[in-house]
Amino acid sequence: MKRSFRYITMSLVILFGFTASQAFAGNPDRSGQAGAPELLINPWAASAGWGNAGMSLVHGVEAIYGNVAGISAINKLDVNFTYTSWLAGSGTGINVSSFGLLARVGESSVLGLSFMTFGIGEIQVTTTSNPDPGTLGTFKPNIMNINLSFAKSFSNSISGGFNLKIISESIRDMRGTGVAIDAGIQYVTGPFDNVHFGITLKNIGPTMKFSGDGLSYKAFLIQGTSNQFTVVQRADEFELPTQLSIAAAYDFVLGETSRLTVAGNFSSNSFTKDQFTLGLQYNWNDILMLRAGYTYENGIWAKGGFQDADECMNVNRGLSAGLSVQAPLSKKENGMKLAVDYAFRDTYAYKGHHSVGVRIIF
Repeated sequence: MKRSFRYITMSLVILFGFTASQAFAGNPDRSGQAGAPELLINPWAASAGWGNAGMSLVHGVEAIYGNVAGISAINKLDVNFTYTSWLAGSGTGINVSSFGLLARVGESSVLGLSFMTFGIGEIQVTTTSNPDPGTLGTFKPNIMNINLSFAKSFSNSISGGFNLKIISESIRDMRGTGVAIDAGIQYVTGPFDNVHFGITLKNIGPTMKFSGDGLSYKAFLIQGTSNQFTVVQRADEFELPTQLSIAAAYDFVLGETSRLTVAGNFSSNSFTKDQFTLGLQYNWNDILMLRAGYTYENGIWAKGGFQDADECMNVNRGLSAGLSVQAPLSKKENGMKLAVDYAFRDTYAYKGHHSVGVRIIF
């Protein structure tokens, strides 16, 4: 066991060391050059409530996004469904629906599966020859991510995990499909297991590329003749938004039923500005949890002040807040529990995101 733990830990360290330079090598000048930006969206309410500050101690289904090592902390089964109203006030009606399931498959191993889909609605079809909407029908964009996760507790202090992502983006005549891998480590120490550290590397994978009939059109060699032929445009490949996150947290034990957690997270983005998040969470008897966070990136206070969107390169920044109410459904110590989560995250445009989630814990 010790030898296996040593080899796996060394492999994870080498992986982080080899790819971290790519994550730190990005600069703001590359903003907008990556594809699949939905990979950087946290679809879960509880961890979003303090701005992803708790990546060093996140557990359950939410750890599939935050730090996959944290899924190893479940008892038997964990189910989560979360609905997010994306960019509330924009008038687009866009929403994000997520479902996740975790199951323990051994004394120290956990498998996970989750889905995230965007509800964008229908868009009117227009062309250069028919620019008026409503004459050619509608199409519906589809964006979906599937996550297959595995994590293992190597000891009472350290756990690690991997997550395989399948990325699908399509409209009726064009599609792009890709894969990516996340890897994460969590470490806990202290007299009451109240000191937490975590590191995670996300979205490592090959480039994506779109293909389909949407890239072709009919043309004439000479206008006014019948020499019609099909022109196929070449779609360029694009990279995925790699991100490296380093997080830490400390629990202040306030008697037998309460604790206050101070957490911080640094995210280095390959294609945009880095972000720093500081968060607080108060937990009363594992029944009521209140949390808040603040996310900073360089430039959000420049020129026009906090509301100046020109300096912002990440959709989420500033304040976030949330709460969870968790009720036991069994008198057993580790019996079934039902939890409801809510989160609000500020954004530089429109009126932020609202997320509501329901969890069932066995």
